[in-house]
Amino acid sequence: MSASQVIGSIGVALLLAAFFMNSFGMLKSDSRSYQAMNVVGSAVSCYASYLIGFAPFVVLEAIWCAAAVAAMVRGRR
Repeated sequence: MSASQVIGSIGVALLLAAFFMNSFGMLKSDSRSYQAMNVVGSAVSCYASYLIGFAPFVVLEAIWCAAAVAAMVRGRR
């Protein structure tokens, strides 16, 4: 397994864990933990997509990360 695959797998695992935990009531979508998992998971996935040169997912994950950061900032207010 290449470094980009390991990095991407970690990012996707975080995103899926957040989704699973939210879907089954273990994390609320407005919790800091949920948003943090989305920020880190999407940032790591974005980097992995950059490493393999797949621009559509770089854009997708960058926007996902920005939305999660915005949700975290909004939640602090």
